[in-house]
Amino acid sequence: MASPRLETFCCPNRDASTEFVITFQPLFFSAICIGSASLSLIFSILQLLPKRRGYRRLGQYPLPKPASSSRILFIISICDILGCTGIIVRSSIWLGMPNLVRGINVANNSDVWPEVFCVGSAMWIQLFFSASFWWTFCYAVDVFLVVKRSAGISTIILYHMITWGLAVLLCVEGVAMLYYPSISSCENGLQHAIPHYITTYAPLLLVLIVNPMLFARTVSAVTSLLKGRQGIYTENERRLGTEIKIRFFKIMLVFFICWLPNIINESLLFYLEMQTDIKAGDLKNIRNAALITWFIMGILNPMSGFLNTLAFHGWTGFKVDCSLQRRRELAWDSASTSAANVGGYNPIVGSTLLYQSHVQEAKNMTSKNMTGNGQPASDAISVLSEGKGHVWLQSGENGNGNSPVYQGW
Repeated sequence: MASPRLETFCCPNRDASTEFVITFQPLFFSAICIGSASLSLIFSILQLLPKRRGYRRLGQYPLPKPASSSRILFIISICDILGCTGIIVRSSIWLGMPNLVRGINVANNSDVWPEVFCVGSAMWIQLFFSASFWWTFCYAVDVFLVVKRSAGISTIILYHMITWGLAVLLCVEGVAMLYYPSISSCENGLQHAIPHYITTYAPLLLVLIVNPMLFARTVSAVTSLLKGRQGIYTENERRLGTEIKIRFFKIMLVFFICWLPNIINESLLFYLEMQTDIKAGDLKNIRNAALITWFIMGILNPMSGFLNTLAFHGWTGFKVDCSLQRRRELAWDSASTSAANVGGYNPIVGSTLLYQSHVQEAKNMTSKNMTGNGQPASDAISVLSEGKGHVWLQSGENGNGNSPVYQGW
């Protein structure tokens, strides 16, 4: 699981609350983490693999190119997979090499490998889960900007700079402050550890607080665009708006379920740290609550990867297409150009919420489908929802020369 307590544990003179949760049934806790992370890793990869089954097309229009939001969702899944890999490696070492773990508890130990493994594995887990938080925030920003001012796929470069830059910077800065002046002789007290906890939980709190507001504004903007297309709000528009709301709700529900226990657990442990004796009888309920949330974190934090893919794509099934030709067609670098010609299921494109602002080449676009800033309204709100019965708001005209139509998938 992802917690700043993992880095704090690497200090031989760690605080009492960290010692309390880390050393409580460590083998059982490691086994739980391995099981949860392994399931999440396997099913996340299964969700992202190309499938043999495809969605039935009922229209004549080609599938537009994926917007940057589709790539962001894929990158979030990759970050979760790498974070789960770190949890599996760390927990496996704790189970299989107890002597290495015991070496972390020895102050001024001549063997540096226990500390190197402890710090390295903890930073790996924190880095990729922190990057996943930043990418989740960028996803909310991206879908909002696409609807409001048509941010295109080129913004993915800016998102890479922001997310990886902030994730690496905050991770290194927090760890440097925590291990000052050295890992073997960390400073005592709560003050020196606070910057590390802030850099760990800042992106998490950002998503918890800001993303719901951005999603709400995006839904409101999409509703306005749908109403403004022809001056009416039909059942199709209403259905499309409802599916967008459900998609955003699923994403935030998974995030709250998987990561809210971290906030609760950290609050309880901070309260225990401020007590003179954390083993006092009147603190029994606080200690029990801290342990319960600690084990909940060990289960839910790794499972966030698989649950995210369910929120992003729905369940894609077990029928994996392993043919070489399909792998070439679904290569990541060519996903935006080959998607229109692929007959099978593409998890990067086919089940992702796509705000298609960049389908500028759509022909036969009429002037009545333009927004106030000159962008086609249909391009700004092309949405594909997961599961069966997809609704696609397609740019262009139908065969009778009428305005854009809805297609079922």
